[in-house]
Amino acid sequence: MPIELTIPSVGESITEVQIAEWLKAEGETVKKDENVAVIDSEKTTFELSAPEDGRLKILRQAGDTVKIGAVVGQIETNGEAPKGEAGKKRKEPESQPAAPQKKEAAKPAEAKPKVEAKAEKPAEKPAAPAAPVPAAKSPYAAGREQEVVPMTMLRKTAAKRLAEAKQQMAMLTTFNEADMSAVQSLRAAHQESFEKRYQVKLGFMSFFVKAVIDGLKQFPQLNAEIRDTDIIYHNFFDIGVAIASERGLVVPVLRNAERMSFAEIEKAIGDFSKRSKEGKLKPDELEGGTFTITNGGVFGSLLSTPIINPPQTGILGMHSIQERPVAVNGQVVIRPMMYVALTYDHRIVDGREAVLFLRRVKEGIENPARMLIEV
Repeated sequence: MPIELTIPSVGESITEVQIAEWLKAEGETVKKDENVAVIDSEKTTFELSAPEDGRLKILRQAGDTVKIGAVVGQIETNGEAPKGEAGKKRKEPESQPAAPQKKEAAKPAEAKPKVEAKAEKPAEKPAAPAAPVPAAKSPYAAGREQEVVPMTMLRKTAAKRLAEAKQQMAMLTTFNEADMSAVQSLRAAHQESFEKRYQVKLGFMSFFVKAVIDGLKQFPQLNAEIRDTDIIYHNFFDIGVAIASERGLVVPVLRNAERMSFAEIEKAIGDFSKRSKEGKLKPDELEGGTFTITNGGVFGSLLSTPIINPPQTGILGMHSIQERPVAVNGQVVIRPMMYVALTYDHRIVDGREAVLFLRRVKEGIENPARMLIEV
């Protein structure tokens, strides 16, 4: 008896999804809870699993856009291959051997009558000067093929939102740099005990989350949004953390991050990263957010101008840490430095607030103890 594979609900606002790929082939045996397909929605990517052991029948193909609740496949649980075109194709090689067909196809050319052979001879002699020989194929033609790949729903949605942000917001970016010596020293001094106690490494992101929250408390315009003709100031801090996945950028949100410890932040980010690779992030984990942090430094970026995630009014960009000569107390010293960038919506945030906010973040990173006692 076949069991239907249906698209589950993935959020109130999502009405359709796209089949990104089938992980199993038509007629292949699958186990219960084994992932058989990757599904893209406009907010996240998830995997569809088999409800029971059996053989897979595919009803909708990769690339198809389907409604929530649609039946995209079946699992035949009696152990027999599902009926359909794929089942017929698998039987064809048994009933139609390939070798005899090739021999029969070759006979007509070998047994050609002599009358036909003579008739062909005049055609071999050119009646007029030969036509110009076509130019040789360009050596640049090889390896210049093109491949058309449809955008995933996740990437299409991100592209649309980012384009709208550029069109609707008055975005401006300001820059500063932070000396990472203090943070690196703290991590080196406490990494072993921290990891032993919490089973997670102490990274840089938790320091920046804390520094950003400290800055947002001082400059609430950056923790706000425009709604129609009103400005909505949030008295909570839901910090989005941009994570690159194979199918596009996702921004899961740390809810009430002001209440989270360093360990809780690191654990949450690690869990987000792991589940983004597995396609197991939930849509509600990607919704909302009052401010975003993105770290291009993990890929080697030295400087960038990040784009705001609407309807937020600000985004902080982290970058690579590089040892550079800097002046400290009149002396040139080598320090691990990071450029930081703040892109803000100039409709709400003035240049003064943006610059002071970024300076506050810089000071928090360079003197992390200050954040702990909130001065």
